[in-house]
Amino acid sequence: MNLFTPGGSLGNLCLSSQYESRSICAENPTGEKGGGGRAVEGTGANCARDLGPGWKINPYIWLQPNEETVLADIQGPGIIEQMWMTPQGNWRFLILRIYWDNQEQPSVECPFGDFYALGWGKFRQLSSLPVCVNPGSAFNSYWPMPFRKRCRITITSLNENTVPFYFQINYALGPVPDNALYFHAQFRRVNPLPYKEVYTILDGIKGQGQYVGTSMSWGVNNSGWWGEGEIKFYLDGDREYPTICGTGTEDYFCGSYNFENQETKQYQDFTTPYAGFYALKPDGVYQSQTRFNLYRWHITDPVRFTSDLKVTIQALGWRTGGRYLALQDDLASVAYWYQTLPTAPFPKLPDRDYLEII
Repeated sequence: MNLFTPGGSLGNLCLSSQYESRSICAENPTGEKGGGGRAVEGTGANCARDLGPGWKINPYIWLQPNEETVLADIQGPGIIEQMWMTPQGNWRFLILRIYWDNQEQPSVECPFGDFYALGWGKFRQLSSLPVCVNPGSAFNSYWPMPFRKRCRITITSLNENTVPFYFQINYALGPVPDNALYFHAQFRRVNPLPYKEVYTILDGIKGQGQYVGTSMSWGVNNSGWWGEGEIKFYLDGDREYPTICGTGTEDYFCGSYNFENQETKQYQDFTTPYAGFYALKPDGVYQSQTRFNLYRWHITDPVRFTSDLKVTIQALGWRTGGRYLALQDDLASVAYWYQTLPTAPFPKLPDRDYLEII
């Protein structure tokens, strides 16, 4: 039985399956069969006052300051296939959490923009296989997320004002194979990185699984090139030295030679199915720091582990005399992986002031 028969690839679209399609949004908050478009009151009721039920009565919800809102609470077995979300307010001040199979510990805990690989809060068209960000602010996740007993998805707003939130979560109910793993995503930020310290993307992971992606928001605090650092994957008991070691930051994110356009000698933005890079340049006034968004999905080359995993990356530039310079940059990351349950506790999420981008 193929888990991804309900979708997943063009080759599966012609195959019958044992799955039933469902969808949760403000118009059908439980995903009930035949439950869509039945709202009689809601955020669009005044607009539809001449038309009545079935005419977009409740197209979005309001997120209250410092309150957790449950977007979905689904009894399994099943699989989340796609999430479309359109936020307002500061993207770093919306915290997305996903809980699997009645765990108290979330398996996904990320600021909204960082989860979708745009941690600096600036819109960029992002076109990849598992994540798309489209005009004007349409955030789409296609990560397959199977669950056996229950899926609970929440959003917590740290914004000071009430903000509107549009969303649709498409999923399928049906059998989940014994070897299906659970999706995880974890956010971290260090600002600034202490001198000569290595940045930790992920640590403390226990169980069997596979690492499937990294997104980073990188703010440089020096002039000059900043991407000489190596990424390292410590697998299954590795201690001082890793099993997998990269050759440089831009190399890991599927670029080369400083992400530089060889004709213009400027940074070259790109977005592809597996990797992407964006440069956010200073404006000559108060936006003084150069910042970067980067993503790298391990779709064809997942990093597999059987018992434990740690992932680090160096912030490394150049100093005089052709010597490396350990940088003290502003680094934020999201690690994406699948693993068996239980989920180990995540590091405590930074408070609102530390999350804020200045």
